[in-house]
Amino acid sequence: MKKLIVSLVAVATVAGSMLASVNTASAQWGPPGPPPPPYREHHRHHDNGNAVVGGLAAGVVGGLIGGALAGGSGPRYVEPAPPPPPPPRCWYEDRRVGNAYDGGWHMESVRVCR
Repeated sequence: MKKLIVSLVAVATVAGSMLASVNTASAQWGPPGPPPPPYREHHRHHDNGNAVVGGLAAGVVGGLIGGALAGGSGPRYVEPAPPPPPPPRCWYEDRRVGNAYDGGWHMESVRVCR
């Protein structure tokens, strides 16, 4: 569901920025008459890039909204750490044991279990 919302926001942002920078066409058909005057380049006072700025602003706002939806700051499930391994139940220890052949003592590895 989150991917769908992020995709829709991205499409809306791109569409908004494209529509904000489109100028209207002015192709006029009229009755035949004298030709138009020759083209003279003149300074335009009102064409200062408002459409471009509007498109950029829409892209930035859409990116912020999309990032907030994608990143999310809500609670997340964090899996708890696994429990520590149980202590070994059996191990070997060196112990002094009696020798049945000569009545003496010697060291031997003995398995000890709990």
